[in-house]
Amino acid sequence: MTIRDRIFDRLDQLGMTQKEFSEKTGIPQTTVSDWRKKRTNPSSEKIMVICKVLDVDIEWLLCGVEGGGDRSGPRDWYAIELETDCGRLVTDFNSMDKALQARLLGYAEALREYMNKQ
Repeated sequence: MTIRDRIFDRLDQLGMTQKEFSEKTGIPQTTVSDWRKKRTNPSSEKIMVICKVLDVDIEWLLCGVEGGGDRSGPRDWYAIELETDCGRLVTDFNSMDKALQARLLGYAEALREYMNKQ
């Protein structure tokens, strides 16, 4: 199954029309229609907004694998939105020098150990 196949299957599951999908993603309706007619896939810059509107993981959209399923195993990476708490945390962490990063990681480790004892 291709990316476009997964998109249209998910639209069917959600009962969402191509027009509604186009309005929610900001992707022109003609582009969405071309994916179906010409059997093409969306460009990479549209992937994250598609995932958000369809409420799916990027792993599922790109590969058909459920991110949290039994077959997925532990993740080596995460895709996050910058506007979320997690995104802001990562952005702030990346703006710190190495000493502050190490200090923050130490706090996180201590908090994790504390939580595990509870």
